[in-house]
Amino acid sequence: MSNKNYMVFSGTATKYLAEKICQSLGCPLGELLITKFSDGEFAVSYEESIRGRDVFLVQSTFPNSDNLMELLLMIDAAKRASARTINAVIPYFGWARQDRKDKPRVSIGAKLVADLLSAAGINRVITMDLHADQIQGFFDVPVDHLYASNVIIPYLKSLQLDNLVIASPDVGGSKRANTYAKYFGCPLVLCNKTRARANVVASMQIIGDVEGKNVVIIDDMVDTAGTITKAADIMKAAGASTVRACASHCVMSGPASDRVQESALEEIVFTDSIPYTQRCAKVKQLSVADLFAETIRRVIDNESISSQYLI
Repeated sequence: MSNKNYMVFSGTATKYLAEKICQSLGCPLGELLITKFSDGEFAVSYEESIRGRDVFLVQSTFPNSDNLMELLLMIDAAKRASARTINAVIPYFGWARQDRKDKPRVSIGAKLVADLLSAAGINRVITMDLHADQIQGFFDVPVDHLYASNVIIPYLKSLQLDNLVIASPDVGGSKRANTYAKYFGCPLVLCNKTRARANVVASMQIIGDVEGKNVVIIDDMVDTAGTITKAADIMKAAGASTVRACASHCVMSGPASDRVQESALEEIVFTDSIPYTQRCAKVKQLSVADLFAETIRRVIDNESISSQYLI
């Protein structure tokens, strides 16, 4: 890398990934101190000079909200310490499901988070598989939007599945799934679902043929795993040979791990954008550290990142 005038720092929750990014870049992880007080408040300080440096702050903003607050304080501290540019590396952008008013008198959380990051002083965002692509437009700074397909596609190729079918667990994810189906030159199957309320699926029907097929369900995140496990069970009952799922972000909250373990899924593949600490034999994580490291390198050297995209 031609320009060494950069530094990488990490918040508490995403340190595991930042360390792998730094290993790929061949640079040390910067020294950052987060002091916690007994009432839950915390303060951030850089333990080395960052004056005139391009700083990259690695932190996913998954719940709880301390992760977002840490990132905001890291940005503010970097601005006050005279960093040249402040680049927020957010592998998982939280609150992204709140991207519009879908009923009266609700907040648009994704826009609020974008405004908070901008007000804190970011110059650039590097993120991956936003729940809705239009969230990029919530920012007035450059957004490098990466795709987990960079690591998921090589893994699917390694399985050498015949009679492959790509499936979307809902109509909203059909665009993403269709991109995979076009890449592999295979059929696309949709699941039409209705919700009783948030995180609760009332009914689901399959649109397409899965009999005798190896089905791969594509999604951007799995939260409680209710939708994806119900889809897998219905497809298996409809005669699918195997059903597996691939998703970018391993939210996996509440009963998700138990549901996956007890479902018809062969496996469920995620990236390591979010740490997964529970035990589930069917969960596999692929690292996106090299993907983010290469993007950081290209940003520093003012190179195009377009060739990073497989689809």
